[in-house]
Amino acid sequence: MLGDPGPSADELNSILTAAARVPDHKKIVPWRFVVFQGDARRSFGEQLATVLQREETEQPSEVRLQAECDRFMRAPVVIAVINCLNRDRGVPEIEQVLSSGAACFNLCLAANALGYGTSWITEWYAFSKGAGAILQLKENEQIAGFIYVGTASEKQVDRDRPALGDIVQHWDS
Repeated sequence: MLGDPGPSADELNSILTAAARVPDHKKIVPWRFVVFQGDARRSFGEQLATVLQREETEQPSEVRLQAECDRFMRAPVVIAVINCLNRDRGVPEIEQVLSSGAACFNLCLAANALGYGTSWITEWYAFSKGAGAILQLKENEQIAGFIYVGTASEKQVDRDRPALGDIVQHWDS
């Protein structure tokens, strides 16, 4: 549901700048970004289809393989957020993972503030060793998410949310 136009180069720079302005204990920058635009989206999708063929126990259908080839064509820009754990500076891993999640969310908020639609996706390829190899992930890195950015072609229906009474507790002693 995300089509053209996507963000301009200046807008993308603003979006990435906002994404980098998240809590970052000891300034270790526990994340990095990989931006997919233009033909790079198709190329990565074709590589994902090859990985899928290697990693699936049963041969994927032609329809599924084509869907993987087209995966990154769903939006004009896709940004991979890579969590880069730093085990040398004494920052708890949970803080680093949360910082990466905050970077993902700031990407979405910044793009939304500029009028673009976003979708934060993980799916199988966020956890695939083969996809990680394509992205040249290091031993200490993992994918926090893929943020799809473009112009919304239709309004997304908001999903059901929990009642606050079910999830909020007020501490009183």
